[in-house]
Amino acid sequence: MASATFTLFHYWQAMSSVDQILNSGILFQNLFSPLDGSSKVGTIVISNLKMGENENEDADQAPSEASREKSALRGSALYKTVNDAEKFSILDSVFKNIIYKVYKLPTANGKWLCVREQMAESTLSFHIPKQLIKLFIQEDTRRLQDLEELGELSAHWDTLRQNVTVHYQQMISSYHEVLMELSKFSGSSFKPSCSRGEKKLEFVPVNLHLQRMQIQNSSAKTDAIYDVVTIGAPAAHIRGFRNGGLRRQLYRFEGEKRNSAYQYIYYSPEDTTKAKEVITNIYKLQPRILSNSELLLTAARQHSSASLKDSLKTLSEITEQFVHTFEDQLLRSALLALHKARPSYINKKCSTLIPNPDTAEEQLENNERKSSKDSIPHHAEYDEEDWDRVWVNVGKSLNCIIAMVDRLLEESGNSPECEPNSSSADQSSSSACDNWYDGLYPLVITLKDCVSEVINRAKKAMVFVLLQDCGSNIPQALALHQRRDVVFSQALAGLVCGFVIKLQTCLHDHGFLLQLHTVGLLVQFEGLLSTYSEEIGMLEDMSVAITDLQKVSFKVVEAQTEESASADLCPVVTGIRDFYTVEVQLPSKLFETLPQEIKDGKLLHVHPVFFNIGINEQQTLAERFGDISLQEIINQENFKLLNKYFKSFQENLSADCLPRFQTQIDLKDLFQSLSENIQARKRKNVEILKLAASICRRLNGIRFTSCKSAKDRTSMSVTLEQCVILQEEHSLHPDYFVRALDCMRREGCRIENAQKNIKCRKYAFNAIQLMAFPKYYRPPDGTYGKADT
Repeated sequence: MASATFTLFHYWQAMSSVDQILNSGILFQNLFSPLDGSSKVGTIVISNLKMGENENEDADQAPSEASREKSALRGSALYKTVNDAEKFSILDSVFKNIIYKVYKLPTANGKWLCVREQMAESTLSFHIPKQLIKLFIQEDTRRLQDLEELGELSAHWDTLRQNVTVHYQQMISSYHEVLMELSKFSGSSFKPSCSRGEKKLEFVPVNLHLQRMQIQNSSAKTDAIYDVVTIGAPAAHIRGFRNGGLRRQLYRFEGEKRNSAYQYIYYSPEDTTKAKEVITNIYKLQPRILSNSELLLTAARQHSSASLKDSLKTLSEITEQFVHTFEDQLLRSALLALHKARPSYINKKCSTLIPNPDTAEEQLENNERKSSKDSIPHHAEYDEEDWDRVWVNVGKSLNCIIAMVDRLLEESGNSPECEPNSSSADQSSSSACDNWYDGLYPLVITLKDCVSEVINRAKKAMVFVLLQDCGSNIPQALALHQRRDVVFSQALAGLVCGFVIKLQTCLHDHGFLLQLHTVGLLVQFEGLLSTYSEEIGMLEDMSVAITDLQKVSFKVVEAQTEESASADLCPVVTGIRDFYTVEVQLPSKLFETLPQEIKDGKLLHVHPVFFNIGINEQQTLAERFGDISLQEIINQENFKLLNKYFKSFQENLSADCLPRFQTQIDLKDLFQSLSENIQARKRKNVEILKLAASICRRLNGIRFTSCKSAKDRTSMSVTLEQCVILQEEHSLHPDYFVRALDCMRREGCRIENAQKNIKCRKYAFNAIQLMAFPKYYRPPDGTYGKADT
């Protein structure tokens, strides 16, 4: 037989001789469109896995030594860029351009492992940033309106307000421009590493992909699946790192604010966060109070005892939550500060400081007479108890409504319920309905008025606090504001991608779902950035972006229609900068399988942790001549967060919720080992990354791996993690660990990732650089050599 023909979908053909296949072991063949003959549509890789053995050989049959040797070296069996509709139909709205590689590898017990490696782009790379930018614009526009509603201020404060307003208008304008540019990328799902410096794409994550390894062996009843989301370090590359990254810049800016407190009122970051939280609660709770007040009146009009009780219960809970929001000393001090910022207050104070010479003695005598009172001068002009009266009136109004409802129900006894639309309703029943409504209506109006008065005062006070968030350097403050928006947008896109795939994978895992709504979702980021030169700035940006993910909660909702279009199932982001909710939609059949708590809309909180170990030649310089304290601090801080999550899990759930692994290791032992390695301060201690990843998988968490572009160092880490899992959990033959590792790096999905990013099937390393890399993070010969991009 001189040649063989392989047909795919009856459209493309690739021809080669059998001798060529047998001699080469692996054949690559490009596939071209039959329409024009020039458009590349895919590639086929043919591997001689069994080298002449029966292809239908039972997987239980022990492979020969020669078969093991050649299959490990030539493990890549299939590559295609078409969707597997049967397995991924649910995820069509999130993932696309899926690449597959299949390996057949020997095990230590004489059997075979079938390993399918997959890599997919995510449509969320662009979808989430566009939603976020719209929310940024809405929030900043509303903030401008709030600043205007502060009313008349003295010249000093009015100048500050005008300056802040101008800069916010400029920021809103720039965000509109970015949004218009992103709208041109309709249907895009991938930002290559070479686009890091493009201004119009700065909100989009770099090289975001889902990396999945799916394993099947003869003894397993179901496939084992391991997912890692790979993403370029969330960083503001276009804004540069001359002054460091966010972590350093925010710390420096906070110190400058503190030093300029003589000119403005200094509020700590905690105070600023509290002010934003109060405003958020105002916008969330006021509409609910108003709508439930109307429901209460509707129940009274219908003379429905059951509806009246239910409406009153809900109204009481929301109103009590509303009142609790304003139990804070910050609000009292802010109301006083705003009062002092009014022109009238300044005028009164000035009149006492510049007395008339003719009456100087009289003024002095009066001042001495009132010395005890004037030691706190604002008491004469500001009534602190006035706020208490306004605030407490909300609770009193609610109590009046509760008392009226109790009286009406008691008087009603067993009287029939009124049906206003029924022609058989008698006059007495109608009169009873009128009595209920008339009795409650004025009390409900009073409650609404009291709520409005509280909101009017409280919102202005909190807006006044936020006005001073910029300190004396408004351009720098808003530049930091934008930088934080940029890196958060990148991180959130990756987080939502990871949550969607985790939810879909674990939809029938009741232990995971219980853990999800009880203690929240663990999200573990692995960083490979050095603490040298620009990368230390990237590390600072990334650490803040990951910390800010604590502000995110997920909510699973039912899709509107049974057969929703894939575009309709995309996650929806709502909220403001200090609290975001991501709604993930599920078709009705899948939604019904969820626990009741999740179906009822319980928010699912995120617990992000971040561990970083630099592995390249720049980290060598940092360890010998520079400073690695930032990496040490980040790892120590996040170990505490990880340990805190584990303790919360132990207090609320049992180990039955966790997945089962072949390697039985106590989580406490893993934590102990991780703690020891973090304290050891060993150079390039990649054991920290291995332990953190293992803990994350055993705690049902989502794994992320990042370097500068998620292309080269990330590829080394991901492939190493896959082979470690194969060896520890699926008995990969130890003699073929390195061979399998080299095979994945040479022929697997990650070399295709390099091709997608820089149009070259090589990792961006050189031989000198690799001498500084840990042993198992070095790619095989022939797979590297191009400069970093």
